[in-house]
Amino acid sequence: MNPEKLLSVMEATWVPASTARQGPWTIRNGLGGGKRVSAATAEAAWQDTDIPQAEAAMAALDQPALFLIREGDGMLDQALMARGYRIVDPVVAYAAPLSILPQPPDPMTTFPHWPPMAIASDLWAEGGIGAARLAVMARVTGPKTAILARAQDRAAGAAFVAMNDKVAMLHALEVTPSQRRQGSAHNILRAAVVWAQANGADTLSLVVTVANDPARRLYASLGMTVVGHYHYRQK
Repeated sequence: MNPEKLLSVMEATWVPASTARQGPWTIRNGLGGGKRVSAATAEAAWQDTDIPQAEAAMAALDQPALFLIREGDGMLDQALMARGYRIVDPVVAYAAPLSILPQPPDPMTTFPHWPPMAIASDLWAEGGIGAARLAVMARVTGPKTAILARAQDRAAGAAFVAMNDKVAMLHALEVTPSQRRQGSAHNILRAAVVWAQANGADTLSLVVTVANDPARRLYASLGMTVVGHYHYRQK
């Protein structure tokens, strides 16, 4: 999966409240749903004097000045650094064909469902994934599901999976601290594979911060490989 396809799937499965074109920029209105749905991107040739246009558009939405820097955006990265923007949350993307990913989880360990049950929403809220991000999930128009994990007869974790163009993308994976190292994240990924296959996908993808070493080790252990990088610049 190339970086362009990755970003297209990400946009379709984690949806801004609205987007608008302002000169060379795409401006996203995230309504508090996080960086991915609030960052501006360059979509055409730009000049340094165009950057204030994007800043003003984000300020009008009451959002901080935030740019998504993709592979190939090196000149923009340098221009923003010169304007005092710092790097925030470097991200790495993983993907794998469903055919090489693990077998289904044991029965009763995971429960795909939609809309999210209250217990899944509560687990997300404990991890900082609140109403604004639930609204992001609700805006997705294609196939989607929440996955609730259980361990030791207790709700242990939750994730959101959505699909676009035969690629399923997993978002908002959260395991409650007291239930970690019980296999719940592994079970959620296995359940995501089953759900994706049932909905006609051929690939599972996800993004994670570079600093999240435990998650990255898990994804690599399952045969997922790095397919892209991006980061943000914030003033």
